[in-house]
Amino acid sequence: MVVNAVVLTGMLVVIPLGLGLIDGPGLAVIRRWWLIAAVAGALSLWLPRGALAAAIAAPYALITVALAAQAPRRLAARRSLAPAEVAVLTALVTPAIAGTALVAERFGYRLFGFPLKILALTVAHFHYAGFAAALIAGLVSHAAGDRRAARVAALSVPAGTLIVLVGYFTGDWVELAGAAVLTAGMWLVGWTTWREVRTGTDRTTGVLLGASALVLVATMVLALDWALGEAAGAPHLSLTWMAATHGVGNAFGFALCGMLAWRRLRENGL
Repeated sequence: MVVNAVVLTGMLVVIPLGLGLIDGPGLAVIRRWWLIAAVAGALSLWLPRGALAAAIAAPYALITVALAAQAPRRLAARRSLAPAEVAVLTALVTPAIAGTALVAERFGYRLFGFPLKILALTVAHFHYAGFAAALIAGLVSHAAGDRRAARVAALSVPAGTLIVLVGYFTGDWVELAGAAVLTAGMWLVGWTTWREVRTGTDRTTGVLLGASALVLVATMVLALDWALGEAAGAPHLSLTWMAATHGVGNAFGFALCGMLAWRRLRENGL
């Protein structure tokens, strides 16, 4: 139930808000059809695993692939690849990983041999560590200009996400390395948000930005603790508790508050 709530929020709220913050002519059609596909994907979560659930999830997977297809188009249109742009490109691509995992999990197929529970968590992970974290890192980097911390964050969040993905296939120690890089990047995002972006905003936007920044202190410690426990065989929270703490905190504290704040900033012309 907790994982489903996190995924639903990502599909129906966080990504639509985020898509409104990304410029690009090819995104207009995707924005127009996103919620229809997301409702289908959300409905599939409540059906028993099987062909019907997978078929209903398929439109969501297709629209995430269509979103990923905008990345090479955007890359070709850019003359330089600034750190903020690397983060935005990552945000465009990573939901397709979530969409693919969703169809496999709903069908009951152990994609690449992964347990179905891991596939379900992969769906959640790439909505937030993939899309939301990368996009917010890019927005923070752009807003902070030449601040070194913001530029490093915009590169390390995508790098950490990629290393974690590689770790799925190569082992827990690689995944731990990815978690460390991702945590460093997320903490830099939170630090820069608090010190640079939050300053001078209206009260509501400042509260949202502050909450988005501060929650990362706790949620990313949990991510590191879990990855270290898996790699070293040390005691750590179960996946159920990780979903209820790390997952909920990142979904509602970091991603949702962050997207709402950046939406307000965009509407105010900042």
